[in-house]
Amino acid sequence: MKNIIIASTSTVHGSGYLEYIMKELDTFFSTAQTILFIPYARPGSISHDEYTATAKKAFSQINKTVRGVHEFENPIEAIKHADAIFVGGGNTFVLTSQLYKNNLIEAIRTAVINGTPYLGTSAGSNICGLTIRTTNDMPIVYPPSFNALALVPFNLNPHYLDPDSNSKHMGETRETRIKEFHGFNPQPVVGLREGSWLHVQEDAIILRGNLTARIFKKDQKPYEIAPGSNLNDLK
Repeated sequence: MKNIIIASTSTVHGSGYLEYIMKELDTFFSTAQTILFIPYARPGSISHDEYTATAKKAFSQINKTVRGVHEFENPIEAIKHADAIFVGGGNTFVLTSQLYKNNLIEAIRTAVINGTPYLGTSAGSNICGLTIRTTNDMPIVYPPSFNALALVPFNLNPHYLDPDSNSKHMGETRETRIKEFHGFNPQPVVGLREGSWLHVQEDAIILRGNLTARIFKKDQKPYEIAPGSNLNDLK
């Protein structure tokens, strides 16, 4: 049974890494002693060891051990035998490229479909959708494919921002960019605001947190859904 948390971000303003969601994660990872962390999304600003250390420090608060997938000689086997998986944020194109390079797309998808708990934040959430074409990140590398894990039947836009009516910025809004996406692609897009997450349990996809999410469908007016809403029919 799928058990997934798709979080907009790892850090909300004024709190530490994963602090805003740690109580939820304590329950979510209750059956896992060790969490396999995938640090591939960082494009070189910090090392995989440094990024993994950040995750280790956060999860020590709930007495969980964290190991980076890069520490294993065979990352596919590490995925297969993981108690739980956490894919952190960074650049979605870098992350996707590294997952394809290490042949981990199908390995992760298979593990999660078979019940391995999965946490994604930011880039790690983007890859839960059908494709990564609605990420906010710059394509600083070119992955073999934009196809992602397809753990949910739509695309995601973590860190979704509403237009600021007081801003003098004349560039495109997130909503404009997503409408452009729908000029060429049919799947819905979920705009996840900071501090919100989706909890996927088998066929149920529930919006959690205190904020609404914005739903975009091709050739339709965007609309809001409230926390507690089920998105399992969004296709």
